[in-house]
Amino acid sequence: MTDLAPPKILVVDDEPQIHRFLAPALEAAGYAPLRALTGAEGLRMAAERAPRAVLLDLGLPDMDGKALLPKLRGFSQAPVIILSARDREDEKVAALDAGADDYVEKPFALAELLARLRAALRRATGAEAPPEIIRAGPLEIDMPHRRARVHGEALHLTPREWDLLAALARAGQDKVVTQRQLLVAVWGPAHAEDTQYLRVYIGQLRQKLGEAAGLIRTEPGVGYRFGESA
Repeated sequence: MTDLAPPKILVVDDEPQIHRFLAPALEAAGYAPLRALTGAEGLRMAAERAPRAVLLDLGLPDMDGKALLPKLRGFSQAPVIILSARDREDEKVAALDAGADDYVEKPFALAELLARLRAALRRATGAEAPPEIIRAGPLEIDMPHRRARVHGEALHLTPREWDLLAALARAGQDKVVTQRQLLVAVWGPAHAEDTQYLRVYIGQLRQKLGEAAGLIRTEPGVGYRFGESA
């Protein structure tokens, strides 16, 4: 019976109009919306109701959403999508680095939000057993053998280019990976601020990907997404 129940989606936002807007849309899309108006209420409901995903506003009345993230991550790995009117790049990066899975600016298009939610839930479903072969469009990435092909043709990547492609692919289809996360994963903590270095390698990698270059999409000032558009 539990497996047939609609997935619970917790919306943590202090704006009643957001809940009035999202609740029927989530229900129509096959989800069961849960409502929380404060960070404390959101944490309590997350612990008691075990939602499949969380839609989280940053400007809560009792705490900043970024402060809620590490508390939530202490007991839940449910994907978190930030919903916020804050459009500064440093706010987005800080939220993603704190554990958020995606970021959607207010006002947002409902179709885009639902697509981001579906993508996040797909990633979470497959998180326990990441595939050894990752396919996106014409690109095939063979993780165990460190090989990549476009339409069956092998790509000649340098070790750094391969590590960069693999780091993006492992993060999951359409998930934002910040510049800092990529730099630390591929080059180490000493290079965490070398964003120009990263842009050069992304450019080289896209050139070698050719027809598949569009699979690496830029989030200006924040990082990159890998995969076909949600």
